[in-house]
Amino acid sequence: MTGYLMLETGDVFKGDWIGADLQAYGELVFNTGMTGYQEMMTDPSYKGQILTFSYPLIGNYGLNQVDAESKKVAVSAVLLNDVCDNPSHYLSNWTFDDYLKEQGIPGLKNMDTRKLVSIIRKQHTVKAVISKELLSTFPSFESGELVKEVSVGKTEVHGEGEKHVALYDFGYKKSILDALVAEGCKVTIVPYNYSFEKLVALKPDGVLFSNGPGDPMTLAPYFELYKKITASYPTLGICLGHQLVALSYGAKTEKMLFGHRGGNHPVKHLPTGKVSITSQNHGYVVTDSTIDTAVFDITFKNVNDGSLEGIKHKELPVQSVQFHPEAHPGPSDTAFIFEEFLQQVQAGGKKACLITQ
Repeated sequence: MTGYLMLETGDVFKGDWIGADLQAYGELVFNTGMTGYQEMMTDPSYKGQILTFSYPLIGNYGLNQVDAESKKVAVSAVLLNDVCDNPSHYLSNWTFDDYLKEQGIPGLKNMDTRKLVSIIRKQHTVKAVISKELLSTFPSFESGELVKEVSVGKTEVHGEGEKHVALYDFGYKKSILDALVAEGCKVTIVPYNYSFEKLVALKPDGVLFSNGPGDPMTLAPYFELYKKITASYPTLGICLGHQLVALSYGAKTEKMLFGHRGGNHPVKHLPTGKVSITSQNHGYVVTDSTIDTAVFDITFKNVNDGSLEGIKHKELPVQSVQFHPEAHPGPSDTAFIFEEFLQQVQAGGKKACLITQ
């Protein structure tokens, strides 16, 4: 069955319908990864977005019960060139099309994804809608409160380790939780707006601010809370969590031209000069000129475009990175970030900071 992708630019693409039988809206983005389509679709950072797979063949190893990064698909819709209907992998439980239908997500195949990526790179932020009918006018829609939609509503506890980490959930990936549990941590997942008083009552040894969707400035009412947390506990920020650490100390963020989404982004560790290949998924970036260098050291920079990729507090055990050290999908070159964080946690937990209550 034929379906249509309509862009706010006026461009219209025709494709073959797959997945759920419903209309979908969102910001049009692309990912350059060759594998990891299940992890991409279930990454909550994609909430409110229509994902274009730039790799030409999707679905060849099926989908399974272990690789999802959240309990449900996060993307609004998917666009791809060719889909494999006969996957081959010993863990495979679903074909790509069956998985979309079960999750209630529509998509279009046989799309000119090269042209789509070219449009996104040229037009930057592009809103889109997919429908089985051509619409006479482009609909108006807003993204909504994305973090609120993907964050847990109440606390969850995982693992039984001696080190206790509170994970602030802005749309966390399961692989972040898995990495902490694998390192012997007890992890308490808390909502994005969890109060400082409740956090103290949990008695964590450290705090991790997770990844998540949308514009970090929508969380401005909580910047004071996040700064208080970082002043009181060893803290690691990842992706959106990195941006929130920077913003809570007075830095600024900006919308990128078309974002970083893929598993082959090189970043340079400035103290050593070492370059690592990283997994990334973000549309906003911290403006490096707004970082207070009397408070933070800039630790990582993107090799391709020079954008800010990491900071570290000069006095407190606080660091954050724009990329994903847990990978999935992508390389695990920067898994040492978790080791550094947990060394700070082990060194004294909240006693490593001056408690500000």
